[in-house]
Amino acid sequence: MKLSTKGRYGTRAMIDIALYRDSGSTLLKDISARQGISLKYLDHILSSLRKAGLVKNVRGKGGGYSLTRPPAQITLCEIIEAVEGSLAPVECLDDPEYCKKTCTCSARDVWIKVRDSIEEVLRATTLQSLTENQEKKAATPGTYAI
Repeated sequence: MKLSTKGRYGTRAMIDIALYRDSGSTLLKDISARQGISLKYLDHILSSLRKAGLVKNVRGKGGGYSLTRPPAQITLCEIIEAVEGSLAPVECLDDPEYCKKTCTCSARDVWIKVRDSIEEVLRATTLQSLTENQEKKAATPGTYAI
């Protein structure tokens, strides 16, 4: 499985919102500037995250994006699925009718293990742990910081 730009940018946007959550809502333009993501593309990504119930958008003065739950209660799996869709490495895991050989395919068990392993790692990774890791990296001289 290879994450698309949406998956990477969605993760970065969520980390950014989590890092700045104490300041209230985070403006789209501020996330865009800090992360180097175009406003239009970021708006599309945040729309997916909002539909998944991970962020909320407050309009008007003092508005912006904020998390709907504490970072410790949001998993990387939720973020990736919100912007990427299914984590299945092959179509037949989501739609058994996609392939006529689903019942006899010897590789299907491997694809299931791959999907389950990816999900296990992503479910075990919280937005809080990503935020803490980012703060540690930012404190180390010579490293990239959000």
